[in-house]
Amino acid sequence: MPGLRRRFLTCLAASVLSAALAGNALAQETDIVIPRSPVLVVDSERMFSDSAFGQQLAARVEAQAAAIAAENRRIEAELAKEEQALTERRPTMTPDEFRTMANTFDEKVTRIRRERDEAAADLSQSSEALRRRFLLAVEPVLYSIMQEAGSAVILERRTVFVTREVVDITDEAINRIDAQLLKSEATPENAPEAAPETAPTETAPVLEAPVERDGGTAPESPAEAPANP
Repeated sequence: MPGLRRRFLTCLAASVLSAALAGNALAQETDIVIPRSPVLVVDSERMFSDSAFGQQLAARVEAQAAAIAAENRRIEAELAKEEQALTERRPTMTPDEFRTMANTFDEKVTRIRRERDEAAADLSQSSEALRRRFLLAVEPVLYSIMQEAGSAVILERRTVFVTREVVDITDEAINRIDAQLLKSEATPENAPEAAPETAPTETAPVLEAPVERDGGTAPESPAEAPANP
């Protein structure tokens, strides 16, 4: 019996020690994820692009960009056919008739280019608006991390010259954003609007302006719009 009790006490002590070591390891791991620091840094661009929530918001703009690119390709093909038909008719037309039709074609291309410019501008505004909604939606998540870390400020990593990796909470922010915002179904439709904030965006392809020509030169095709915006 004394030997059994000693073995029991030894096992109990070992268990207590293991639990204590595990607790310390967990605390250390937690400190690594959310360090105690007056200043934290976050990569907002990666937070948007790598989080499932950010990708959910970006999907709408990507669909709009794809639609604009497809429309540009369709219009380009139609203009190319119209130009080819005008070129083939040129031998049967007087110089004045050809010049009139060429000018009309130029005006049409200019109008279409203006319309495609407006579509590209609308896409850019939509992209910026969704990024503002994202930043507003994730603000409570970042604030909770800041409170846990005892921090007074979170800085944008790209604006910081030198920093220690331990104060970068981007990965933890991504995990919490997806855990909290996807669960709450914060979709693009119900995500709140944010105050204006500049964000880098890519515009959709637009048709080039027609090249000016004299009355004796056949109209040229509008520049080829990129396949991907």
